[in-house]
Amino acid sequence: MLILLPPSEGKTPAVRGSAVDWSSLAFPELNPYRAKVLEALGTVSAHQDALALLGVGASLRDDVERNTRLHAEPAAPAHRIYSGVLYDALGYRSLTPGQRRKADEAVLVVSALWGAIRFGDSVPAYRLSMGTALPDVGRLAPFWKPVLADALQAATRGHLLVDCRSSTYAAAWAPPPEQTVAVNVFTEAGGTRKVVSHFAKHTRGELARHLLVRRGKAPETPEQLVRAAGEKWDAELVPASGRKPHALNIILPG
Repeated sequence: MLILLPPSEGKTPAVRGSAVDWSSLAFPELNPYRAKVLEALGTVSAHQDALALLGVGASLRDDVERNTRLHAEPAAPAHRIYSGVLYDALGYRSLTPGQRRKADEAVLVVSALWGAIRFGDSVPAYRLSMGTALPDVGRLAPFWKPVLADALQAATRGHLLVDCRSSTYAAAWAPPPEQTVAVNVFTEAGGTRKVVSHFAKHTRGELARHLLVRRGKAPETPEQLVRAAGEKWDAELVPASGRKPHALNIILPG
């Protein structure tokens, strides 16, 4: 089992430490593409209209300025850099050492800057969304899609993929639908079901944690996954169809 996560919008910068060691990152074949995105991001972030070009507000000016010096910024493991609702719910720091090792092996983060990294890969905090377009790169989801398809094929072959990504990041890589289960979150009241957005991040983080801390063998099939989710939530499985992956629907009380 592999758990696919999006990065968090907010990130917690490392206070001290060495800069990113490119040779230590998972999927080193992505490094030329990472370098191209990093260079373009630095150029845009130094522009007088950087905030508008990156689609962020004035409160993130310091984050954008940091983008201009990412080669030298302190790096820390991804599970420390990424913060926010999903990552708080996953709660890496409160995992046991064995559960942390499991998380480091099982979690893949699909990133606008790094393409894909593992939880233990050390990277600096940055500000960049997968929906952004950069000069000489273009929109990042189409840029990464063929690259990630090649780079992740071997690493994910034979694994059940629990896809907790948002649609923005899911657009950057479409793994084989027969081995992928997209996680959806709904509320239901009075027979009416509604999609939830912000709280879905929290529930996906809780699901990731549940899969990492529960005893027994990790799910290997969509059917085993829905049974595992059913230990904590009202859950149902929608089978894959055509290019659409399986869907795990978690239904919360309205």
